[in-house]
Amino acid sequence: MPELPSDFPALPRPALDLAPDRDAVADFFDYADLLTDDETATLRRLRSYLGEDVAPLVENAWERAEFPMPLVKGFADLDLAGLPYGLGAGRTEPARRLFLGFLHAEIARVDPSVNSFFGIHTGLAMGSVHAGGTEEQRQRWLPSMARMETIGAFGLTEPDGGSDVAGGMRTTARRDGDEWVLDGDKRWIGNATFADIVVVWARDLETNEVRGFVVPRDTEGMTIAKIEGKTALRIVQNADIALRGVRVPDDHRLSGGTGTFDDAGGVLRLTRGNASWGAVGTQMGAYELALSYALQREQFGRPIAGFQLMQELLVQMLGNVTASLGMAVRNAQLLDAGRGSDAHSALAKEFCASRMRETVAWARQLVGGNGVILGNGVGRYFADAEALYSFEGTREMNTLIVGKAVTGHSAFVR
Repeated sequence: MPELPSDFPALPRPALDLAPDRDAVADFFDYADLLTDDETATLRRLRSYLGEDVAPLVENAWERAEFPMPLVKGFADLDLAGLPYGLGAGRTEPARRLFLGFLHAEIARVDPSVNSFFGIHTGLAMGSVHAGGTEEQRQRWLPSMARMETIGAFGLTEPDGGSDVAGGMRTTARRDGDEWVLDGDKRWIGNATFADIVVVWARDLETNEVRGFVVPRDTEGMTIAKIEGKTALRIVQNADIALRGVRVPDDHRLSGGTGTFDDAGGVLRLTRGNASWGAVGTQMGAYELALSYALQREQFGRPIAGFQLMQELLVQMLGNVTASLGMAVRNAQLLDAGRGSDAHSALAKEFCASRMRETVAWARQLVGGNGVILGNGVGRYFADAEALYSFEGTREMNTLIVGKAVTGHSAFVR
C-alpha cells in the first residue's frame, strides 16, 4: 500500500546554532570572554567540527547504542587530546583548566556521550598515566594517546563497589617475580569495548595499597563485555571487565606517583571538575533546543515563546545554566592557580549536576509530548542527564565531601 501523504503541517525541528563564529546562545553573561584569542580560535575550530561531523551522527548512534568510530580520527585531527599535558603540535605547556572546561562544555552541548568518550580518554586514562607514571612510562604511552592512536579506558568501579571502591576494592594484584597477577572484576568501564589499553586499579595483596596498572586489551585472561540495554549515554560503550590471572610486567605498573590511591584521587579531582563542565554543556544544549522550539511552535495562533509560563521556564533554565557556568569557571580558575581542592570540585559537580537535572526536565516540559521524540533532541539530553547526575561522585558523596570541608567533621560511615 502506498504511503498516504500526511495532513499534518511540518512540526518545528529545534536545532542548535553551531556556527563557528558565534558563541553559545546559553552563555548569557559572556563567560567565554575570559578565553584568549588563541583559545577562542581553537574552540571555534572544535565547534565547526561538531556542527559538520558530529551533530549529524549522534541521534542515530544514540538510538543504535553504537559509537561512531570515525569520530576517533576526527578528534585526532583536531589535536586536542594532548592539551592537558602540553602535548601536540607546537605545545610545551599544559592548557588552562578554564579553557579545557569550555572545550568539554562545547562537546557536551552537542552530545553528552561524545564528551564522556573524550573525557574518559583524555582525563581519566591519560590523567592516570600522567599522574601515576614514571617519566619513561609517560613517554611510552602519552604521545600516542595524545595523537589518539592509542585509546584508553579507566578501570576503577567494580560490580559491588562504587562510592566505597577506594576502601573496599576487591580486584587484587599479586607480585610474582617480574610480573603482577591481577584478579577481579570491573564494571561500567567507558570506552572499554574498543580501547587499546585499560588502566586497571587493584589492591596490592602485600601492602594493601591500591595501585594502577596499564593492561593492553589483548592481554590473556582479560575479557570485555559490553553492557547492553542502557537508557542513558547510549553512545558510550560501557563494559564489564573480568580479570582472571591476568599477567602484566612490572613496567606496566604505574610507579612514578605515590603508589597509592592518592594517584587516582588526584585524577578524579580534575575529572570531577570536568564533569561539572559536562553538566553545563548538557544544560546549554537542552536550553537552546527548547528556546529554538518555543520560537517555532505555535499555539492559539502565535509562538509559545510569547506566553508568560513558557518564558518563565526559559528564564529558569537560563538561570541554572548561568549559575552552573559561573561555578564551573571559578572552580577551573582555582585549579589553574593551584588552589583547587576536592571540596571545590565536589561542590561544582554536585551543584551543576543538580541544576542540570532541573534544566533538562524543564526543556522536556516546554517541548511537550514532542520532547520524547529522539529527533527533537531534548529527550536525549533528558535521558543522558540521569547518568551524568550519578557518575564522578554521586550527589550524596559530593555533599559529604563538602560537608566535611566546611564543618571539620566527617559524616562518612564505613
